[in-house]
Amino acid sequence: MRAGNALLFVLLAVLLLAAVVFGVAFGAVRVAPLSILRLLLHEIGFSSIPLPEARDVTIILYLRLPRVLAALLVGSSLAVCGVVMQGLFRNPMASPEILGVSAGGSLGAVIAITSGLARLASLALPLLTVTGALAASAVIYLISSARGATSLLFIVIAGMAVSSLLNGVSSALLLFAKEHEVSQYFFWTMGGLEGRSWQHILYAAPLLIPVLFALSLYSRELNLFTLGEEGALALGVHVEATKRILLALAAVATGVAISVGGPIGFIGLLVPHFFRLLSGPDHRSLLPASALGGALFLVLCDLAGRAIAPPYEIRVGIITAILGSPYLLSLVIRTQRGRARAR
Repeated sequence: MRAGNALLFVLLAVLLLAAVVFGVAFGAVRVAPLSILRLLLHEIGFSSIPLPEARDVTIILYLRLPRVLAALLVGSSLAVCGVVMQGLFRNPMASPEILGVSAGGSLGAVIAITSGLARLASLALPLLTVTGALAASAVIYLISSARGATSLLFIVIAGMAVSSLLNGVSSALLLFAKEHEVSQYFFWTMGGLEGRSWQHILYAAPLLIPVLFALSLYSRELNLFTLGEEGALALGVHVEATKRILLALAAVATGVAISVGGPIGFIGLLVPHFFRLLSGPDHRSLLPASALGGALFLVLCDLAGRAIAPPYEIRVGIITAILGSPYLLSLVIRTQRGRARAR
Protein backbone atom coordinates (compact mmCIF):
# COMPACT_ATOMS: atom_id res chain seq x y z
CA MET A 1 0.00 0.00 0.00
CA ARG A 2 1.33 3.44 -0.90
CA ALA A 3 2.15 5.86 1.94
CA GLY A 4 -0.33 8.32 0.50
CA ASN A 5 -3.13 5.77 0.67
CA ALA A 6 -2.24 4.85 4.26
CA LEU A 7 -2.48 8.52 5.17
CA LEU A 8 -5.81 8.74 3.33
CA PHE A 9 -7.23 5.83 5.35
CA VAL A 10 -6.11 7.40 8.63
CA LEU A 11 -7.66 10.73 7.63
CA LEU A 12 -10.92 9.06 6.60
CA ALA A 13 -11.08 7.13 9.88
CA VAL A 14 -10.56 10.31 11.91
CA LEU A 15 -13.13 12.25 9.89
CA LEU A 16 -15.62 9.40 10.16
CA LEU A 17 -15.21 9.25 13.94
CA ALA A 18 -15.75 13.00 14.18
CA ALA A 19 -18.81 12.78 11.91
CA VAL A 20 -20.28 10.01 14.09
CA VAL A 21 -19.84 12.13 17.22
CA PHE A 22 -21.47 15.15 15.56
CA GLY A 23 -24.20 12.95 14.09
CA VAL A 24 -25.09 11.64 17.55
CA ALA A 25 -24.78 15.02 19.26
CA PHE A 26 -26.67 17.22 16.80
CA GLY A 27 -30.44 17.37 16.39
CA ALA A 28 -33.58 19.08 17.63
CA VAL A 29 -32.25 18.39 21.14
CA ARG A 30 -28.48 18.84 21.41
CA VAL A 31 -26.36 16.36 23.34
CA ALA A 32 -22.94 17.40 24.63
CA PRO A 33 -20.05 15.36 23.16
CA LEU A 34 -18.80 14.87 26.72
CA SER A 35 -22.05 13.02 27.52
CA ILE A 36 -21.40 10.68 24.58
CA LEU A 37 -17.86 10.01 25.86
CA ARG A 38 -19.10 9.37 29.41
CA LEU A 39 -21.71 6.92 28.19
CA LEU A 40 -19.19 5.12 25.97
CA LEU A 41 -16.64 4.77 28.79
CA HIS A 42 -19.34 3.57 31.20
CA GLU A 43 -20.58 0.96 28.73
CA ILE A 44 -17.10 -0.49 28.06
CA GLY A 45 -16.41 -1.10 31.74
CA PHE A 46 -15.50 2.15 33.49
CA SER A 47 -18.41 1.89 35.92
CA SER A 48 -16.96 4.57 38.19
CA ILE A 49 -17.73 7.20 35.53
CA PRO A 50 -21.26 8.51 36.11
CA LEU A 51 -23.82 8.14 33.35
CA PRO A 52 -25.26 11.23 31.67
CA GLU A 53 -28.79 12.23 32.59
CA ALA A 54 -31.53 9.84 31.51
CA ARG A 55 -32.74 12.09 28.70
CA ASP A 56 -29.32 12.13 27.05
CA VAL A 57 -28.92 8.36 27.42
CA THR A 58 -32.26 7.79 25.71
CA ILE A 59 -31.44 10.18 22.85
CA ILE A 60 -27.98 8.69 22.29
CA LEU A 61 -28.83 5.00 22.54
CA TYR A 62 -32.30 4.82 21.04
CA LEU A 63 -32.57 7.74 18.60
CA ARG A 64 -29.25 9.01 17.30
CA LEU A 65 -26.79 6.12 17.49
CA PRO A 66 -28.93 3.61 15.51
CA ARG A 67 -29.53 6.31 12.90
CA VAL A 68 -25.81 7.07 12.52
CA LEU A 69 -24.91 3.36 12.39
CA ALA A 70 -27.57 2.87 9.70
CA ALA A 71 -25.94 5.67 7.69
CA LEU A 72 -22.56 3.95 8.08
CA LEU A 73 -23.88 0.62 6.82
CA VAL A 74 -25.94 2.03 3.95
CA GLY A 75 -23.31 4.49 2.75
CA SER A 76 -20.44 2.02 2.76
CA SER A 77 -22.54 -0.69 1.09
CA LEU A 78 -23.80 1.48 -1.77
CA ALA A 79 -20.33 2.94 -2.37
CA VAL A 80 -18.65 -0.48 -2.49
CA CYS A 81 -21.35 -1.83 -4.81
CA GLY A 82 -20.75 1.16 -7.07
CA VAL A 83 -17.03 0.34 -7.22
CA VAL A 84 -17.82 -3.28 -8.07
CA MET A 85 -20.33 -2.37 -10.78
CA GLN A 86 -18.01 0.16 -12.41
CA GLY A 87 -15.13 -2.30 -12.35
CA LEU A 88 -17.18 -5.22 -13.60
CA PHE A 89 -18.92 -3.33 -16.40
CA ARG A 90 -15.85 -1.14 -17.15
CA ASN A 91 -18.26 1.78 -17.29
CA PRO A 92 -17.83 4.94 -15.18
CA MET A 93 -21.60 5.49 -15.08
CA ALA A 94 -22.50 2.01 -13.82
CA SER A 95 -24.24 1.85 -10.45
CA PRO A 96 -26.18 -0.71 -8.38
CA GLU A 97 -29.48 0.40 -9.93
CA ILE A 98 -28.66 -1.48 -13.14
CA LEU A 99 -29.35 -4.77 -11.36
CA GLY A 100 -33.03 -3.86 -11.03
CA VAL A 101 -32.63 -3.85 -7.27
CA SER A 102 -34.34 -0.49 -6.75
CA ALA A 103 -37.40 -1.47 -8.80
CA GLY A 104 -37.75 -4.81 -7.01
CA GLY A 105 -37.28 -3.15 -3.64
CA SER A 106 -39.87 -0.52 -4.50
CA LEU A 107 -42.40 -3.19 -5.41
CA GLY A 108 -41.72 -4.95 -2.11
CA ALA A 109 -42.25 -1.67 -0.27
CA VAL A 110 -45.54 -1.04 -2.09
CA ILE A 111 -46.79 -4.51 -1.17
CA ALA A 112 -45.81 -4.01 2.48
CA ILE A 113 -47.56 -0.63 2.65
CA THR A 114 -50.73 -1.38 0.70
CA SER A 115 -51.29 -4.76 2.38
CA GLY A 116 -51.09 -3.22 5.83
CA LEU A 117 -48.12 -5.35 6.86
CA ALA A 118 -45.97 -2.25 7.39
CA ARG A 119 -48.40 -1.11 10.11
CA LEU A 120 -48.51 -4.52 11.81
CA ALA A 121 -44.75 -5.12 12.05
CA SER A 122 -41.93 -2.59 11.92
CA LEU A 123 -39.68 -4.97 10.00
CA ALA A 124 -42.27 -5.95 7.39
CA LEU A 125 -41.34 -3.12 5.02
CA PRO A 126 -37.56 -3.71 5.06
CA LEU A 127 -37.95 -7.48 4.81
CA LEU A 128 -40.32 -7.30 1.84
CA THR A 129 -38.03 -4.69 0.28
CA VAL A 130 -35.07 -7.07 0.52
CA THR A 131 -37.15 -9.94 -0.84
CA GLY A 132 -38.35 -7.89 -3.81
CA ALA A 133 -34.88 -6.57 -4.56
CA LEU A 134 -33.24 -9.99 -4.54
CA ALA A 135 -36.06 -11.60 -6.51
CA ALA A 136 -35.79 -8.94 -9.23
CA SER A 137 -32.02 -9.39 -9.39
CA ALA A 138 -32.39 -13.15 -9.70
CA VAL A 139 -34.91 -12.83 -12.55
CA ILE A 140 -32.68 -10.39 -14.43
CA TYR A 141 -29.67 -12.65 -13.98
CA LEU A 142 -31.55 -15.70 -15.28
CA ILE A 143 -32.86 -13.79 -18.31
CA SER A 144 -29.38 -12.57 -19.24
CA SER A 145 -27.71 -16.00 -18.85
CA ALA A 146 -27.48 -18.61 -21.57
CA ARG A 147 -25.43 -21.80 -21.76
CA GLY A 148 -23.59 -21.02 -18.57
CA ALA A 149 -22.48 -17.57 -19.74
CA THR A 150 -23.71 -14.19 -18.54
CA SER A 151 -23.66 -11.19 -20.83
CA LEU A 152 -23.08 -7.91 -18.99
CA LEU A 153 -24.76 -6.06 -21.86
CA PHE A 154 -27.87 -8.22 -21.58
CA ILE A 155 -27.92 -7.67 -17.82
CA VAL A 156 -28.26 -3.94 -18.47
CA ILE A 157 -30.98 -4.49 -21.09
CA ALA A 158 -32.85 -7.02 -18.94
CA GLY A 159 -32.50 -4.70 -15.94
CA MET A 160 -34.12 -1.85 -17.83
CA ALA A 161 -36.96 -4.06 -19.06
CA VAL A 162 -37.70 -5.71 -15.73
CA SER A 163 -37.39 -2.39 -13.89
CA SER A 164 -39.98 -0.83 -16.20
CA LEU A 165 -42.32 -3.78 -15.63
CA LEU A 166 -41.95 -3.70 -11.85
CA ASN A 167 -42.35 0.08 -11.72
CA GLY A 168 -45.56 -0.32 -13.71
CA VAL A 169 -46.86 -2.94 -11.26
CA SER A 170 -45.97 -0.65 -8.34
CA SER A 171 -47.84 2.24 -9.94
CA ALA A 172 -50.86 0.02 -10.56
CA LEU A 173 -50.96 -1.03 -6.90
CA LEU A 174 -50.74 2.59 -5.80
CA LEU A 175 -53.82 3.45 -7.88
CA PHE A 176 -55.91 1.34 -5.49
CA ALA A 177 -54.08 2.43 -2.34
CA LYS A 178 -55.38 4.81 0.29
CA GLU A 179 -54.10 8.36 0.39
CA HIS A 180 -51.97 7.88 3.51
CA GLU A 181 -50.43 4.73 1.97
CA VAL A 182 -49.45 6.64 -1.16
CA SER A 183 -47.90 9.33 1.05
CA GLN A 184 -45.98 6.74 3.05
CA TYR A 185 -44.57 5.18 -0.12
CA PHE A 186 -43.73 8.60 -1.54
CA PHE A 187 -41.67 9.48 1.53
CA TRP A 188 -39.95 6.09 1.42
CA THR A 189 -38.82 6.71 -2.16
CA MET A 190 -37.06 9.90 -1.03
CA GLY A 191 -34.68 7.87 1.08
CA GLY A 192 -34.30 8.63 4.76
CA LEU A 193 -32.78 7.40 8.00
CA GLU A 194 -35.09 8.92 10.59
CA GLY A 195 -36.77 6.42 12.87
CA ARG A 196 -34.14 3.75 12.33
CA SER A 197 -33.85 1.49 15.36
CA TRP A 198 -31.58 -1.24 16.65
CA GLN A 199 -33.87 -3.73 14.90
CA HIS A 200 -32.71 -2.38 11.53
CA ILE A 201 -29.06 -2.59 12.57
CA LEU A 202 -29.38 -6.11 13.97
CA TYR A 203 -30.88 -7.55 10.81
CA ALA A 204 -28.75 -5.55 8.35
CA ALA A 205 -25.26 -5.71 9.89
CA PRO A 206 -24.96 -9.54 9.96
CA LEU A 207 -25.72 -9.53 6.22
CA LEU A 208 -23.86 -6.44 5.04
CA ILE A 209 -20.57 -6.82 6.90
CA PRO A 210 -19.77 -10.35 5.58
CA VAL A 211 -20.87 -9.37 2.05
CA LEU A 212 -18.65 -6.28 2.03
CA PHE A 213 -15.74 -8.34 3.29
CA ALA A 214 -16.36 -10.94 0.59
CA LEU A 215 -16.41 -8.25 -2.11
CA SER A 216 -13.09 -6.90 -0.86
CA LEU A 217 -11.53 -10.32 -1.51
CA TYR A 218 -12.16 -9.86 -5.25
CA SER A 219 -10.00 -6.75 -5.65
CA ARG A 220 -7.46 -8.63 -7.79
CA GLU A 221 -10.15 -9.95 -10.12
CA LEU A 222 -11.67 -6.48 -10.47
CA ASN A 223 -8.24 -5.11 -11.38
CA LEU A 224 -7.92 -7.75 -14.09
CA PHE A 225 -11.43 -7.06 -15.41
CA THR A 226 -10.16 -3.63 -16.48
CA LEU A 227 -8.22 -5.51 -19.19
CA GLY A 228 -11.47 -6.94 -20.57
CA GLU A 229 -12.98 -10.38 -20.07
CA GLU A 230 -10.58 -12.04 -22.49
CA GLY A 231 -7.58 -10.46 -20.79
CA ALA A 232 -8.83 -11.50 -17.36
CA LEU A 233 -9.44 -15.05 -18.60
CA ALA A 234 -5.91 -15.23 -20.02
CA LEU A 235 -4.52 -14.26 -16.61
CA GLY A 236 -6.35 -17.03 -14.79
CA VAL A 237 -9.64 -15.45 -13.71
CA HIS A 238 -12.70 -17.72 -13.81
CA VAL A 239 -14.68 -15.01 -15.58
CA GLU A 240 -18.21 -16.43 -15.52
CA ALA A 241 -18.05 -17.68 -11.95
CA THR A 242 -16.57 -14.37 -10.80
CA LYS A 243 -19.29 -12.38 -12.56
CA ARG A 244 -22.01 -14.48 -10.94
CA ILE A 245 -20.51 -14.11 -7.47
CA LEU A 246 -19.91 -10.37 -7.75
CA LEU A 247 -23.38 -9.70 -9.17
CA ALA A 248 -25.04 -11.81 -6.48
CA LEU A 249 -23.08 -10.18 -3.64
CA ALA A 250 -23.76 -6.69 -5.01
CA ALA A 251 -27.47 -7.49 -5.31
CA VAL A 252 -27.62 -8.69 -1.69
CA ALA A 253 -25.73 -5.64 -0.36
CA THR A 254 -27.78 -3.16 -2.38
CA GLY A 255 -31.08 -4.84 -1.49
CA VAL A 256 -30.34 -4.81 2.23
CA ALA A 257 -29.03 -1.22 2.07
CA ILE A 258 -32.15 0.19 0.40
CA SER A 259 -34.33 -1.79 2.80
CA VAL A 260 -32.76 0.23 5.63
CA GLY A 261 -32.50 3.67 4.05
CA GLY A 262 -34.78 3.58 1.04
CA PRO A 263 -33.55 4.09 -2.54
CA ILE A 264 -30.85 6.67 -1.74
CA GLY A 265 -29.28 7.60 -5.05
CA PHE A 266 -25.90 8.64 -6.42
CA ILE A 267 -23.69 7.27 -3.62
CA GLY A 268 -22.65 4.32 -5.79
CA LEU A 269 -21.79 6.74 -8.59
CA LEU A 270 -20.30 9.76 -6.83
CA VAL A 271 -18.14 8.22 -4.09
CA PRO A 272 -16.18 5.71 -6.24
CA HIS A 273 -15.28 8.44 -8.75
CA PHE A 274 -14.06 10.78 -6.05
CA PHE A 275 -11.88 8.18 -4.35
CA ARG A 276 -10.57 6.84 -7.63
CA LEU A 277 -9.00 10.29 -8.05
CA LEU A 278 -7.55 10.20 -4.52
CA SER A 279 -6.42 6.59 -4.12
CA GLY A 280 -5.97 5.53 -7.74
CA PRO A 281 -7.71 2.79 -9.76
CA ASP A 282 -6.24 -0.16 -7.82
CA HIS A 283 -9.23 -1.89 -6.23
CA ARG A 284 -7.11 -3.09 -3.31
CA SER A 285 -7.14 0.48 -2.02
CA LEU A 286 -10.22 1.79 -3.85
CA LEU A 287 -12.66 -0.64 -2.19
CA PRO A 288 -11.75 0.16 1.45
CA ALA A 289 -11.38 3.87 0.68
CA SER A 290 -14.85 3.94 -0.90
CA ALA A 291 -16.33 2.00 2.02
CA LEU A 292 -15.02 4.57 4.50
CA GLY A 293 -15.83 7.46 2.17
CA GLY A 294 -19.36 6.26 1.49
CA ALA A 295 -20.04 5.93 5.21
CA LEU A 296 -18.61 9.41 5.85
CA PHE A 297 -20.54 10.92 2.94
CA LEU A 298 -23.93 9.59 4.05
CA VAL A 299 -23.39 10.51 7.72
CA LEU A 300 -22.52 14.07 6.65
CA CYS A 301 -25.48 14.25 4.25
CA ASP A 302 -27.84 13.09 7.00
CA LEU A 303 -26.29 15.63 9.36
CA ALA A 304 -26.72 18.37 6.75
CA GLY A 305 -30.38 17.44 6.34
CA ARG A 306 -30.89 18.05 10.05
CA ALA A 307 -28.82 21.25 10.17
CA ILE A 308 -30.15 23.20 7.17
CA ALA A 309 -33.60 24.13 8.49
CA PRO A 310 -34.05 23.05 12.12
CA PRO A 311 -36.34 21.84 13.63
CA TYR A 312 -37.38 20.46 10.24
CA GLU A 313 -35.38 17.81 8.43
CA ILE A 314 -34.53 17.39 4.76
CA ARG A 315 -34.45 13.71 3.92
CA VAL A 316 -31.03 12.39 3.10
CA GLY A 317 -32.08 11.09 -0.32
CA ILE A 318 -32.87 14.67 -1.35
CA ILE A 319 -29.42 15.85 -0.22
CA THR A 320 -27.60 13.11 -2.15
CA ALA A 321 -29.71 13.83 -5.26
CA ILE A 322 -28.87 17.54 -5.11
CA LEU A 323 -25.16 16.74 -4.82
CA GLY A 324 -25.10 13.82 -7.25
CA SER A 325 -27.21 15.06 -10.16
CA PRO A 326 -24.83 17.85 -11.25
CA TYR A 327 -21.91 15.43 -11.09
CA LEU A 328 -23.74 12.89 -13.26
CA LEU A 329 -24.47 15.59 -15.83
CA SER A 330 -20.84 16.70 -15.86
CA LEU A 331 -19.74 13.08 -16.26
CA VAL A 332 -22.02 12.61 -19.26
CA ILE A 333 -20.76 15.85 -20.84
CA ARG A 334 -17.11 14.90 -20.30
CA THR A 335 -17.70 11.44 -21.75
CA GLN A 336 -19.40 12.86 -24.84
CA ARG A 337 -16.62 15.40 -25.37
CA GLY A 338 -13.98 12.69 -25.01
CA ARG A 339 -15.68 10.57 -27.65
CA ALA A 340 -16.00 13.57 -29.98
CA ARG A 341 -12.27 14.31 -29.66
CA ALA A 342 -11.43 10.64 -30.25
CA ARG A 343 -13.24 10.79 -33.60
